[in-house]
Amino acid sequence: MATFEDYCIITPEDLEDIKDSISTQDLPSAINTIKEYLKQQDLVELNIGVTGESGSGKSTFVNAFRGLGDEDEGSAETGPVETTMESKDYLHPKYKNVKVWDLPGIGTPNFKADEYLKLVQFERYDFFIIIASDRFRECHTQLAKEIMRMGKKFYFVRSKIDSCITAEKRKKNFDQKKTLDTIRKDCENGLRKIGIEDPVVFLISGWELGKYDLNQLQERMEKELPQHKRRVLMLALPNITLEINEKKKKALEENIGKVAFLSAFIAVIPLPGLSVTADIAIIADELRKYYNVFGLDDPSLQKLCERFGKTLEELKSLMKSPLHQGINTSSILTLLGAASLLISEDAVELLVSFLPIIGSLVAGGLSYLTVSRMLKRALNDIADDARNVLMASLETEV
Repeated sequence: MATFEDYCIITPEDLEDIKDSISTQDLPSAINTIKEYLKQQDLVELNIGVTGESGSGKSTFVNAFRGLGDEDEGSAETGPVETTMESKDYLHPKYKNVKVWDLPGIGTPNFKADEYLKLVQFERYDFFIIIASDRFRECHTQLAKEIMRMGKKFYFVRSKIDSCITAEKRKKNFDQKKTLDTIRKDCENGLRKIGIEDPVVFLISGWELGKYDLNQLQERMEKELPQHKRRVLMLALPNITLEINEKKKKALEENIGKVAFLSAFIAVIPLPGLSVTADIAIIADELRKYYNVFGLDDPSLQKLCERFGKTLEELKSLMKSPLHQGINTSSILTLLGAASLLISEDAVELLVSFLPIIGSLVAGGLSYLTVSRMLKRALNDIADDARNVLMASLETEV
């Protein structure tokens, strides 16, 4: 017997989620429940505290994590001496609910971890990044132990790895993997000697954030964050590795069922030339979100051009999605038309049997499945475009 997975539209888990939302409600109430869920999802805050000694690269990391260079508008001030005298929050340029905090430097002679955490208002951060540009010292472990004692997560980051690699490249028989392993082990052994039992150190370059251990750091943060914060983290990370590109796609896929439900059942007027109804504005908003998240909007592409010496036309020539020329009623109708041709009666019957609230609204079921398929296909195409742009950028970097 056919399943929803056979139609490659939406998973049984997605449908169960919607079923839970609407099982005890009528259709208008179910629509409001899902609208409120999506609204609240976009309001979830993420606060990241970045700390370390003066000159360790804290501010550069704060900028890179938000997809900015040190000279970009809205970037944190950087310099060889401590430029952060008090906690300062920097908003993510696309997600105003994400704040990366540049915290005052640690390591002063009278440093006390408990007083420091009180000063920076410890409770407001979801986790801490503890940065060192050379060896980790006692001030780092004091802080880590106090953060642990107070029940929050932290991550040791060894910064300025690009400088280490540049220096080591001058040596004969240079091996980048061995060099990185040596640096990592040296940092971890140093931390053990000063009281951290099972240290994990991530090697990062603020100038080349996508290289080295960014994927491992992202995986660890994602794993240890509460479920509702993971999505925010994934959407906010700059799209600078293939692994992040894939995870962004999965995070966006999770909402397709709910967005399709709203689009199909808010709309009451059939679309011209189609046997379905859909709210085009809801679909258009979701598609624009895809371009934004993957950094394929024009302002983001312009930044890439400036960084890698390419033209907007060159980058756009790599994009094959039918939507890259513009998201409008005409382009959306074309994609909906193509999607509706692939929906069978069996699929609609399966949906109606699974979601009784739809009842005899077979046209509504058809609309729901059509919008689901269209969004999934569009998301796949846009993620592929982002991958192609990223690959071209990485080649330029090499």
